[in-house]
Amino acid sequence: MAKSQLKVGRIIVWLILLAVVALVVAVWFNRAAVQGYAEVGTSYAARVGCSCRFVSDRSLEDCEKDKLGGMELVSLSDDIEARSVTATFPMVTSTTATYREGYGCVLEEWEG
Repeated sequence: MAKSQLKVGRIIVWLILLAVVALVVAVWFNRAAVQGYAEVGTSYAARVGCSCRFVSDRSLEDCEKDKLGGMELVSLSDDIEARSVTATFPMVTSTTATYREGYGCVLEEWEG
């Protein structure tokens, strides 16, 4: 019985390893699309987060509620002195929106 459990355990480990490799390969071949979606998502989140934080004067934690479903990986951080909010998609991209009197929140220029 112990040998069969060991064999099943090895098969499970190999299947998990194969799934991880397949996921990495899929992301690698679709990296341009992932980068594009991440840039759009962070741009949206930074702009909305900045408006929420510096136009509506709400807390950053409360502004997190304004993100759309599916944007759980995008995190927000604010810089009170610069009056800006930065949205980050881990290990892919980040975008900053800054409040400017008379203009509201505007995105910083992309370097792409």
